Amino acid sequence: MIGVTETAGRGCGRAAMLGMLLATTALVAGAVPVKAQQAGSGGAVQLSPVVVEGEGGNAKSDIGTPPPAYAGGQVSRGARVGALGNRDIMDVPFSVTSYTEELIQNQQAETLADVLENDPGVRSTYGFGNFAELFVIRGFPVNGEDITVDGLAGMAPRQVSAVESLGQVEVLRGSNAFLNGIGLSSSGIGGGINLVPKRAGDEPLTRLTFGWEQESRIGAHLDIGRRYGDNKEFGVRANVALRDGETAIENEQRDAMLGALALDYRGERLRATLDLSNQRLRVDQGRPTVRLNGTSVPGAPDSDINYGQPYAYSEMRETTAQTRVEYDFTDNLMGYAAVGVRDTREDGEFASLTVNGNGDGTVGRMYVPREDFTTSGIAGLRGEAVTGMVAHRLDGGVSGAHTENRNSFDFAASNPTSIYNPVDYSRPDAYLFSGSQTDLPKVSETELRSVFFSDTLSVYDDRVQLTLGARHQWLQVENFDRSSGARTSNYDESETSPVVGIVVKPLDYLSLYANRIEGLSQGDSAPSTAVNVGEVLPPYVSTQYEVGAKLDFGRVGASVAVFQIEKPNAVLDPATQYYGVSGEQENRGIELMLFGEPMKGLRLLGGLTFIEAELNGTAGGANDGNTAVGVPEFLANAGVEWDTPFLRGLTLSGRVIHTGSQYVNDANTLEIPDWTRLDIGARYATMIREQPVVFRANIENVTDEAYWSSAQGGYLVQGRPLTAKFSVAVDF
Repeated sequence: MIGVTETAGRGCGRAAMLGMLLATTALVAGAVPVKAQQAGSGGAVQLSPVVVEGEGGNAKSDIGTPPPAYAGGQVSRGARVGALGNRDIMDVPFSVTSYTEELIQNQQAETLADVLENDPGVRSTYGFGNFAELFVIRGFPVNGEDITVDGLAGMAPRQVSAVESLGQVEVLRGSNAFLNGIGLSSSGIGGGINLVPKRAGDEPLTRLTFGWEQESRIGAHLDIGRRYGDNKEFGVRANVALRDGETAIENEQRDAMLGALALDYRGERLRATLDLSNQRLRVDQGRPTVRLNGTSVPGAPDSDINYGQPYAYSEMRETTAQTRVEYDFTDNLMGYAAVGVRDTREDGEFASLTVNGNGDGTVGRMYVPREDFTTSGIAGLRGEAVTGMVAHRLDGGVSGAHTENRNSFDFAASNPTSIYNPVDYSRPDAYLFSGSQTDLPKVSETELRSVFFSDTLSVYDDRVQLTLGARHQWLQVENFDRSSGARTSNYDESETSPVVGIVVKPLDYLSLYANRIEGLSQGDSAPSTAVNVGEVLPPYVSTQYEVGAKLDFGRVGASVAVFQIEKPNAVLDPATQYYGVSGEQENRGIELMLFGEPMKGLRLLGGLTFIEAELNGTAGGANDGNTAVGVPEFLANAGVEWDTPFLRGLTLSGRVIHTGSQYVNDANTLEIPDWTRLDIGARYATMIREQPVVFRANIENVTDEAYWSSAQGGYLVQGRPLTAKFSVAVDF
C-alpha cells in the first residue's frame, strides 16, 4: 500500500506495475471467496495474525497473552512501557502506539522503516555514509542500537531491522531515561522503539508467502507456529525469509536473509521465552547520502537515478540470542529476569558524495570493517499492594549493558561526479589507513548500569493514577587508539533521572494525562581549541513536559499531546574559547493521532504533528532563534482501508504521507522543500482448493516524485522511486 508529490509532478507510467499480475493466472481459476473474519478486521477477508490465547501471564506479566488489537486490527490496545511493563494505552501518562502483525503483513513491510512510515510523529532516514535506518521522533534521532527487543536494550540490529519475525512494533513518543535508560549510543531523546517477537498461537500455523518487488527482486517467507503439551504450555514459532534482486533504484541490489526461532513456556506460575535470530543484509551499489558544500540546494534528480559507485557495497550480519523468565511468587508479586547477547559483523566500501548547488561535486571512497559484541540484562520485581484506599503498582529492578566495538578504515582520493550525470569509477586505491583490517583493533567500550524504582498510586477504581519513580544510571565509555591500543579517553559519570506522571479518567472513554520526564545522553569533551581542552562534561539532561488526552470510543480511538523537550548543547564561546553547556535545542509541538474502524469495513490510521525546533545559546548568538537542522515543522499521515461491498474478500487501501520543509544547516540558509507521497494497495482473500490464500499488491510513491526526504544530520537523503510489490500467501 504505498507513494509522493513534491512540487514537480511526474506521471506514474512504470511498466513494472505489471508485476502485480504475477502468479495470479494459475491460482485464480476455481477461486471461491471466503466468508469474512470479524475479529480485528472489520469483516475484511484475510489470513488472520496469530494470537496467543492460552493461559499464562497476568496483569503484571510481559510474557503470555499479548495486548488485544484495537478495532480495525492495525494497532494494539497496549504496549510495553519500559520499566512499567505491559500497560493499556489509556492507563499510562505517555504517548504510545503499537503496530500489529496484521499491519506488517498487509503492507508487505520488510524493514522497521516500512512499519514506522505509518506514524505521523516518526520519520526515517539513513545514517551518513552507510545504509543504517535512523528514526526521528519529536525532532530527535533514534539509532538502531538504542532500540529494545522484548524490552531488552542493545539487542536490535545496529543498522537495519527486518520485521518478518515481529508480532508488534511499539513506539513511545517522548523522553524516556527513566523508562528505558540511556541508550548505548546516547540517542532516543525524543522517543523509543521496542520490537516484540512473534509467539506461537493456540492454533497450528504454516504460512508460505512468495513475493516480487520492482525492479526484479523476489522473495519467500515461511512462518510456522505450534504449541505442545497437555495445556499447550510449550510454544515454537519459526520464521525464515529470503529476498534478492534489483530494487527500483537503477543497479541497486539488495540481498536479505532472516532466520528466527521463538520458544516459550507458559506454566501456572513460571513463564519463559528464548529468542534466537540471524539476519544478513547486503546492499550492492546502494544510492548514498549527499553532503552540500555550496550556497544552494540542488533539486532532487530523477527518482530512480543511482549516483552510487559500482564498487560500493555494505554487508551487515547480526546474530542475537536472548531469554526472559518470569515467576509469580504470589498473586501480587512477580519476579523477572532477562539476558541477551548480540554479535554484529559489518563490512563495506562506501562512496559518499559532496556536491554544490548545481549537483556537481566529488565522490570519495571509504572502507570500514566493523565488529560489535553486546551483552544486556535486566532483573526486577513487580508487585501490587493496597494501603487504605490507595492501590499501588510497584516496579523495581536493575539493568545493565556492555558493548565492545572494533573497527578500522581506509580512505581513497575523491573523483568528480554529478548527481544528475553520475560518473562510474573503478575502485580507487587507499591513501590513508587507520588500524589493522585483518585483526580489527578495539576502538571503544561502553558499559551502562542502572537501578530503578517506581510506584503507580491509584484511587477511585483507577480513575486517578499517579506515577512516581527514578532511575540512577552509571555510564562509562572508554576510547582506544587504533594503532597503539592505548586508552585515549575515559568517560565515567552517573545521573539520576526522575519521572512524574498522572492519568485522570473523568469519563469512561476519556483519559487526561501529564508527565515530566527526562532524557539522558553522554556529555562531550572540550576540543583542542578550547582553554579547558580535554575537560569532560557531565551527561546532558534533557527535560520533557507533556500534557495530553486519549479518547476510546470502542471502534475509534484518538489522542492529542502537547510537549516541550529542552536538550542542552555544548558550545565553544568565541570570546573566551571556553567549552561548556550553554546552548539548547527546544522542541515544542502538538501531536494528534486517529485510529480504528468507525464503520464496518472502513479502517483509519493517521495523524498530524506540529514541531517548532528552536536553537538558543549558539556560539556568539549567531544562530539563536533558528530552526534545528532536519526537523520539519509539519508532519501528516492519512491511511485508509476499505472492504469493498461489490466483491467479498477485496480490500482497497491508500495512504498519504506529508513532510514539511527542512533546513540543512544551523544558519538556515539551506533548505529542502516539503514533500507529499501517495501510496495505494489492494488485497484479495479467498479459498483455493480448500486452502486460505491472500493476494497483496502495494505501490509506493504512485506519482513517482523525485524529492529529498530528509536533511537530518546536515546531509540529504533521496526518497524512494515508484515501487510496486506483489505477494501471495497460503496457509496450509
